[in-house]
Amino acid sequence: MPKLHGVNHQRAVRALEKSGFRIVRQGKHIVMSDGIRILTIPQHNPINAITMGGIVRDANLTNEEFRRFL
Repeated sequence: MPKLHGVNHQRAVRALEKSGFRIVRQGKHIVMSDGIRILTIPQHNPINAITMGGIVRDANLTNEEFRRFL
């Protein structure tokens, strides 16, 4: 599976919103939920590839699906 290179946290949040997640709260991290899963996105740029890959996996998306939402 190809890696996700560093992604800006704002682009990641927008992509996750397109996939059905909503922002629950914000602070040093952005917490998002789709009613079933809860994701925590750090607010720094760029989010490194390993962290972004874990977030995408926790969102139950493939890298290709996430890239389409970007």
